[in-house]
Amino acid sequence: MLYRLLKIIVGVGIRLFYRQIRVIGREHLETRGPKIILANHPNTLMDAWMIGHICNQRIYYMAKGTFFNTRFKRWVLGSLGMIPVNRKSDAKIDGVSNLDSFEACYRLLEEGKTLVIFPEGNSYKERLLRKLKSGSARIALQTEVRNNKQLGLQIIPIGLNYTEPEKFRSSVLANIGAPIDPKPYVDLFQSDSLKAARKLTEEIRIGMTRLLVNSESKEEEKLVEGIVDLLSSEYIKTPEKGVERDVKEMREVFAQMNAIRVSQPWKIREIALLVESLKIRIEHLHIKSDFLDRKYRTSLFVRQLVSSFFVMLIGFPLFVFGMVHNFVQYKLVDFLVVKMVNDVEYHAPVSVLFSLVLYPLVYTSFLIGLGPWLEGHFWWKVAYFFSMPLSGLFAYYYVKYYRHISFKRKYIFLMRKRKSDVETLKQERESLRKLVFEQ
Repeated sequence: MLYRLLKIIVGVGIRLFYRQIRVIGREHLETRGPKIILANHPNTLMDAWMIGHICNQRIYYMAKGTFFNTRFKRWVLGSLGMIPVNRKSDAKIDGVSNLDSFEACYRLLEEGKTLVIFPEGNSYKERLLRKLKSGSARIALQTEVRNNKQLGLQIIPIGLNYTEPEKFRSSVLANIGAPIDPKPYVDLFQSDSLKAARKLTEEIRIGMTRLLVNSESKEEEKLVEGIVDLLSSEYIKTPEKGVERDVKEMREVFAQMNAIRVSQPWKIREIALLVESLKIRIEHLHIKSDFLDRKYRTSLFVRQLVSSFFVMLIGFPLFVFGMVHNFVQYKLVDFLVVKMVNDVEYHAPVSVLFSLVLYPLVYTSFLIGLGPWLEGHFWWKVAYFFSMPLSGLFAYYYVKYYRHISFKRKYIFLMRKRKSDVETLKQERESLRKLVFEQ
């Protein structure tokens, strides 16, 4: 009961926090029988919530024992399907036995249930699949041994690809891979458990790598993100849309950079310098890089500005309504998260938790405050309550639209007064495209 209730509540928070959640390969989760889901771990608690959100069946998680340091936490987290494990890198928690935890995993799988493990161990905000621990492979193999290879256990790899994991209204692509069968390694496991676990872990690593955007380092990740920002879809053409397109573009640029690193490593430095120069100059001019793709006609841009002004004028009352009902808690969540949480990996889940508390409290306060005017009008109260979060989203996009219009106005000014600067930017961006995509 507690699990179902929290799944609904957290699911609402996730859907509001992320603009798009795209799932590829969902059919692999719909098969019958016991499963171990293995996923990368870039976004702490949000990763577990995301998997719970996309899975229809109830799932159980292995979690580090330090979360279970009191009886109350052990009861609450146990009710949510979390199984503690003491890791070598953490202090041992009294009341947490790894033998009991592994036995609990075996029993869950033997009952046909679904277990989630993050084999990287720790969570870091990076596009990099770190070294996998072999514990998940050992659990899978030992469970099959206990059941004479008749259980039909499947290992399901999932790649969680966030565009900007800590940013409100960003996107997520959950890439679900084909099931991995541990049975071919069971006989070897009975004679050499270490070798079998390593072989299965390597197969898992290869399967997960195919589902992710992988970088070699933070520096490479930052460089590729800069290239993708500068070379929009006019340069990187893919048939996909939304977050699927974003991830595809990122993978294509990573592939190009890896090829350059092997065949022409001296070009990496030249590309990095050009990317940095372009970013600084575009930021200095206060325009967006995708404006450089557009065929400029003064009359067209002016008409767009005029029509945008009237759209904003019409939407202004709703914007004010949304700001009045959402501004305080929006800013308060940002303030509390930055003050209380040092690790950026925790920003998204903590923001969701704070929002699930603060926003309903503020909305209820408004509802109580206007109670005398809405007395006896139940459906007006319901409409008013739901209008507050909806108008808050409208206000958020209204501000984004205003910024877009400001960039467009600046672009018109540049094309009229400093057209040569814009043309130089276009030429340098074309040079960047050739450096990256023409070898």
